[in-house]
Amino acid sequence: MWAELLVVPRRAGLRLLRRRHGGSGTMRLQAPQFQALFTPGLRSVAELFEKKNYELRIAGGAVRDLLSGVTPQDIDFATTATPAEMKEMFTAAGVRLINNKGEKHGTITARLHEQNFEITTLRIDVVTDGRHAEVEFTTDWHKDAERRDLTVNSMFLGLDGTLYDFFNGYEDLKSKKIRFVGKAAERIQEDYLRILRYFRFYGRIAEKPGDHEPNTLQAIRENAKGLAGISGERIWVELKKILLGNHVSHLVQLMYELDIAQYIGLPLDGNLEEFARVTKNIQNLSPKPMTALTSLFKGKDDVTNLDLRLKISKEEKNLGLFLVKHRQELTKAPGPEPLRPYQDFLMDSREANTNSKILELLKYQGEEQLLKEMQEWTVPSFPVSGHDLRKMGVSSGKEIGTALQQLREEWKKSGYHMDKEELLSCLKKL
Repeated sequence: MWAELLVVPRRAGLRLLRRRHGGSGTMRLQAPQFQALFTPGLRSVAELFEKKNYELRIAGGAVRDLLSGVTPQDIDFATTATPAEMKEMFTAAGVRLINNKGEKHGTITARLHEQNFEITTLRIDVVTDGRHAEVEFTTDWHKDAERRDLTVNSMFLGLDGTLYDFFNGYEDLKSKKIRFVGKAAERIQEDYLRILRYFRFYGRIAEKPGDHEPNTLQAIRENAKGLAGISGERIWVELKKILLGNHVSHLVQLMYELDIAQYIGLPLDGNLEEFARVTKNIQNLSPKPMTALTSLFKGKDDVTNLDLRLKISKEEKNLGLFLVKHRQELTKAPGPEPLRPYQDFLMDSREANTNSKILELLKYQGEEQLLKEMQEWTVPSFPVSGHDLRKMGVSSGKEIGTALQQLREEWKKSGYHMDKEELLSCLKKL
């Protein structure tokens, strides 16, 4: 039986008042973030379920976020109604149903008042293979919670604000602990991607690095090989979130210690010292995940191998190759114009997205001030055209091309400050 608590909003967050009724009871959430969820669409959905006596609750991550005082980006709902019962109910009410791909897994998506509602029937995993599960439907909330990965993700919230917490998820959330529901090895073997989800939520919720339960780490070590059977795309989704979370240097080092790296496309001899240095530099600079990850790599082959395993996008691969190639040779200049090498590189480049790559390089190098200057710098337009040269009597196409190149070099030497008149007068001297 879970603790009975009453939660009421305060300016500084949530205030908890403990209630006791024979050792059991409920926790009611009345925070502004919760009240804000009750749009006309949700009220209409709630009325439909209530008329049919089907239970409907907010599930998983949205509950975790609400209890943390955060407005959830996505809201998943769980219900005792089966997909067939939901379809019949919504159809009779004239509600539009969309995206029927989730139906075999128990999910129905209804659209009301310009808002989509994803609602899933309570489930039990019947067969699991470490990647996918065959499910059967249930009306038992405890059994559905039991099949979820982490305690902080296993809670439900009734639309009256009642919290249903079967595995002490709220206590773990308050103490910033990340634990698997039940036995860690069993949860991992149901879906090996949960290893990376553990790291992701550790980086999101835990207060300090290294606060892991030994039996959890042991279970991860013993099951790390299972990640070899997980698709690269699923791994990359989780890894990107880990790279942008807290404690990233600690977590990636732990991946190596627990023998995970080789199964998720990371180099066996990753440069952990450089990774620790770079991730410290970029933690407040909003880097792209690839910018952080590239610091593990010693050469372009590491980027290629990552792509083979994880099927990263062309843009991500090109960024990795750019950083590996230029992180040591393209650096700030001594003297009064430290940004000039980056500006010159951009002006000379014929490749797409060079500006965004240079910004990521500056983050990688920890050049916060130069990053701000580069973001504010407007790429100037070369002020002279072939038409200007023809008016001066230069007629040959080859001569025009040569002259334009010479003038572009002079313009570059001036720090892109020379105007058309200055450049054309300069041509007379060349």
